[in-house]
Amino acid sequence: MHEIRRWLTAAALCTLIAFTSSPATAGEKDNSEVDAYILQAEMALQRNDYLMAAQEYRKAAELSENPDVARQATRVGMVYGFDREALIAAKRWYKLDRDSKEAQLYLGQLSFRVGDIRAARRHFSELIETGNEESGEILIKLASFLSDEAHPEKADKLMRSLGRPYLDSALANHAVAMMALRAGDTEYALERSAKAIELDPDRLQSRLLYARIMLADGDVDQAIEYTARIIGDDPDPDPDARMELAIMYMMADREDDALSQVNQVLLEQSGRMDALRLMAIINFHKGHLDAAWDDFNDLLASGQYRMDALFYLGRIADFREETDRAIRLYAEVMDGSNAVASQTRAATLLAHKKDDLNGALRQLDEFAEQSPTNAVEVLSAKAQLLASVENYDEALKLYDKVVSYQPDDEYAALGRSELLLRMGRLDEALESYSDAVRRWPKSAMALNAYGYTLADRTDRYREAEKLIRKALRYDPESPAIIDSLGWVLFKLGRHEDALVELERAYEGMQDHEVAAHIVETLVALGRRDEALEWLVKAEEAKPDSPLLKDVRGRLFADDP
Repeated sequence: MHEIRRWLTAAALCTLIAFTSSPATAGEKDNSEVDAYILQAEMALQRNDYLMAAQEYRKAAELSENPDVARQATRVGMVYGFDREALIAAKRWYKLDRDSKEAQLYLGQLSFRVGDIRAARRHFSELIETGNEESGEILIKLASFLSDEAHPEKADKLMRSLGRPYLDSALANHAVAMMALRAGDTEYALERSAKAIELDPDRLQSRLLYARIMLADGDVDQAIEYTARIIGDDPDPDPDARMELAIMYMMADREDDALSQVNQVLLEQSGRMDALRLMAIINFHKGHLDAAWDDFNDLLASGQYRMDALFYLGRIADFREETDRAIRLYAEVMDGSNAVASQTRAATLLAHKKDDLNGALRQLDEFAEQSPTNAVEVLSAKAQLLASVENYDEALKLYDKVVSYQPDDEYAALGRSELLLRMGRLDEALESYSDAVRRWPKSAMALNAYGYTLADRTDRYREAEKLIRKALRYDPESPAIIDSLGWVLFKLGRHEDALVELERAYEGMQDHEVAAHIVETLVALGRRDEALEWLVKAEEAKPDSPLLKDVRGRLFADDP
């Protein structure tokens, strides 16, 4: 097998796709029908009809005898998130080219995504068994690869199965521990990580993983002590251990200690840009914006971690209300985990600060063209932007398209429900929320959205309370859900109990809506002076809040 990292990279980062009629069908006896499907696919892409594009490419693949057509169809389907279309194309690709490890890797990934764990295991197992690398090395790479996928519990189950024949390998145990940690099973992760250390006591990465698992398990002090001991026991400590310790200090809110470790790394290896990046992030979180600005500019000049540097520089400019500079910086973040957030913020600033809605929409469209893996998510961002300027009809069209493209996307479904509510289409919104709860019965987000809407917009308070309390079982510390509970208790007339919950919610989320609920509750309890104090404080923090204006108009019309 070729170097598997090459194929992992190809599958995970397949964003550079040539949407052109290549000579893929050359040499076929009759390629006219295949070419016609490819042409239809390209035309669909031109009008942003991503699903049709994936379907037309898949049809071309099914007819063509050339594996390159199936490869293209697989990648297009996968890039835009149409995994079932991509899987059909990948099966065709592998049928036409049984020697393609790339095709088999796509088959493994796509099988996993559509829930066919058995097929995923078969394809990944074959890749491991026929690989030129040691099985543990391949498992490590697969673990890193699967960590980026949704459904970490299923990925953990798959990795345990893949690793079972190789548990005499330190690397295999390390790989299994990585996925168990990702799935939140810290007990099993510690067991496998300890086994990896037993098999290879000198491997630093296994010991650092063990410390990371302890940290995730809540043993913060023990994890820090363990890592510090690794450094202290080594006459020439590995800078990677210092970097790990710095991250642990950050998670323990010991940022000065974290900076001390990073500075030591930079003293030993002045050109180590991951250390400069971490120092910049620490300075940013400490509020040392001038130092962070200089650090991120140095990082940008190095050419490494460019997208991270641009994102944080954009945030700093944003905080400083340097709108034009912030827009320019955000707009340059074209890939990475912050790309969509950056482009969305650039568009929001254009629309709301520069009064340029068309420019904002154009910004998002250009980003989608250059970053097709984010194209469907950009449709959601455009819908949110249009809704924010009360262009509800166009926003709903986009949400409908997103939901049709990705029917399993809970965020899109709930976004569409909220939009229907804002449009005054209460019955449709409630039906949509109810459908979301049926589809995602263990989602605190869906349960809370439906429960709060029932409490706020109807008199179905008992039903609302049940939904909200169920949401709290899944996410007991969420200030938003605690606020919902307080609000439904208010609606039920249990004002003292409501105030306790609302004040608890405000401790975790100083939000104007929570403050408005507290004001209403205090008034109902006859504590008008306190209520007015809360209202004034909330207005100072959010002077343009329509909700606070409504509360003042209804409850304090005659007060200063």
